Amino acid sequence: MPPTTDTPRSRILVADDQPDVLDALKFLLADEGFVVDTARSPSEVIAKVEGAEYDLAILDLNYTRDTTSGQEGLDLLDRLRGIEPELSVLVMTAWSSVPSAVEAMRRGARDYIEKPWDDERLVVTVRNQIDLHRAVRKSNRMVEAANRTQRVPVFIAESTAVGAVQQPIERVAPSDASVLITGEHGTGKEVVAAWLHARSDRRARPMVTMNAGGISEGIAESELFGHVKGAFTDARSDRIGCFELADEGTLFLDEIGNMPTKLQPKLLRVLQTGEVQRVGSSQVRFVNVRVIAATNADLHQAIAGGQFREDLFYRINTVEIHLPPLRDRREDVEPLAAHFLARYAVRYGKPLEGFDAEAHKALRAYAWPGNVRELAHAVERAVLMADPSAGTIRAADLALREQLQAAPATGLDDLPLEDIERMFIKKAIARHGGDIRRAAAQLGLSRSALYRRLQHYEETGE
Repeated sequence: MPPTTDTPRSRILVADDQPDVLDALKFLLADEGFVVDTARSPSEVIAKVEGAEYDLAILDLNYTRDTTSGQEGLDLLDRLRGIEPELSVLVMTAWSSVPSAVEAMRRGARDYIEKPWDDERLVVTVRNQIDLHRAVRKSNRMVEAANRTQRVPVFIAESTAVGAVQQPIERVAPSDASVLITGEHGTGKEVVAAWLHARSDRRARPMVTMNAGGISEGIAESELFGHVKGAFTDARSDRIGCFELADEGTLFLDEIGNMPTKLQPKLLRVLQTGEVQRVGSSQVRFVNVRVIAATNADLHQAIAGGQFREDLFYRINTVEIHLPPLRDRREDVEPLAAHFLARYAVRYGKPLEGFDAEAHKALRAYAWPGNVRELAHAVERAVLMADPSAGTIRAADLALREQLQAAPATGLDDLPLEDIERMFIKKAIARHGGDIRRAAAQLGLSRSALYRRLQHYEETGE
């Protein structure tokens, strides 16, 4: 059914040397609300693409009727990629030339349609590819806007501990190598991932982020690879996965150490072959994605315990970057605090220009168990609570609670219930080397419940 909104209608170019095919597709797609242009030769296709902007092109691979090689169509696809790299392309092919369609997908086509086609399936495929094209285009605009305003992740590294990892970060950034970033919660792994993407040749393409361990196995597979309508009970429409959204760009898999074990072989296959299959579909799609992964868990221990595949570990670990905790990089505490103060003072319109002497002393003395993330939350809260007339942040504004780091067992009665819970959770995570699965088991919680509690602590700055 044609769209009923006032949004601009999508424009499609259909190319085939058979007039009856062009007429049938134009009638079908126009009836669905699309603006449809047609072309009967490769030269006409090139002229159309150079003269107008399309959301999708549907190309026949076999312009010469007595051949199934598809070479003329493949050559045309290569020329289109040179003219308009972001143009989504579907190829049409007869059953006998499916291998040509697979080769077309290797060269950048998004999908293929077999002749004779099923109308409903063709329309669904067209809509999915247009949605993908728009999502990628929106992501690209956001990246371009960020580059124009120089909103590139800030990497503050004045300490020796971080200086030691800065050089490998700079060296690996321009490459396509997979990177594994390790470190405790809140050490800035996601900032390093964004920094690597922003300084790579893929910076003009999307960076897609997924928490690989914070959702259930079934949902995680759909998030990564997408699904087709009817693949499972709640699959009411086709869904595009993170790998397809990140095509030509970067996929950041956070908390990969907690990825469900049954999903790990499927991830490994994609990393090895570049082939993606949506849940419930037999069709193969090809992607070109750089993967950056992060974890706070000890993957060597997880491998020994059968919780993480060794072959997957080596696939994601071409280069490993370990971020030290903030307690081991104390020279960075005050520069980081100054950076966050400048950010939040502007955001909240507070004329604050620094920290007073007692606040500096408090920043240096605190152990920062929540690392850089906790420091950022503490400074944001201090900016909100500070008296603007004072001009500086005071120690009282920071409201650091040192007693939580070493609260004696005999003093638990004096602490709020939430603080006691937080203390025991942090101890359990530390006892198991950051392994969320084992810590949750010890605490009698599900992994998702533990993640919700950790997320609450991050949001409240505790």
